[in-house]
Amino acid sequence: MSTPTKKILSPWQNKLHEVIYEADTKAGKYFDIILLICILLSVATVMLESVESIAELHGEELRIIEWTFTILFTLEYIARLISIGKPLKYFLSFYGIIDLVSILPTYIGIFISGTHTLAVIRSIRLLRVFRILKLAQFISEANLLIQALKASRPKIVVFLFALLSLTFILGTMMYLIETPESGFTSIPRSIYWAIVTLTTVGYGDIAPQTVLGQALASLIMIIGYAIIAVPTGIVGAELARADTPSNTQACPSCSLEGHDDDAEHCKFCGDRI
Repeated sequence: MSTPTKKILSPWQNKLHEVIYEADTKAGKYFDIILLICILLSVATVMLESVESIAELHGEELRIIEWTFTILFTLEYIARLISIGKPLKYFLSFYGIIDLVSILPTYIGIFISGTHTLAVIRSIRLLRVFRILKLAQFISEANLLIQALKASRPKIVVFLFALLSLTFILGTMMYLIETPESGFTSIPRSIYWAIVTLTTVGYGDIAPQTVLGQALASLIMIIGYAIIAVPTGIVGAELARADTPSNTQACPSCSLEGHDDDAEHCKFCGDRI
């Protein structure tokens, strides 16, 4: 399996990398603050544009503001690609995909026109709200949470499989107990009721009418409260075990953080930092 080609960074690219990817320098902190403000303002622009009364009065101004932010985020995206040794690594990363998704809708809107495609354009442009996910890069604990979720994945999958089996059994039991007049007209509909009840949502569109059905429903409600705590405990245990990143030093090659203070090589790609 081939690995992404690493390019040698020039002095100006190293300086750009230090500003964009690291927050332990004065320039890096200013860059992060400005980017944070731009993200919040751009998301606010998207939300204001969805308000019909505001869009009618200030539609042109909002479009200008939107294009301004799109150009700024495009320049930021390009700068991130050219300031690391392995651009493909960033391109395929979580933050890289989010950065790309946040700027594409505005450009796609140029090529998709016509009254019959207005609904499509609107749905595409709404993807701009994904910019809010860029805020995750400003939270040092975000990587810690991601690390804990990855470690919890096998246990969570087993838990969800057991939960799915339980809802099938309980839904089928309720279908056998209740009558179609109560709303339990099929096993899938009864399973839907079991999921709603087990998760303590309780829409109330279907409710058991018999004593036995109500007794089973009461049991499911109690089980639901107990089940809610399980994934929280699993992730919480992994969070307690996870190592907190000690600094903001980002690898010039893969842009990943979380290295030890005395580290000389990236623990993710092996290149020198």
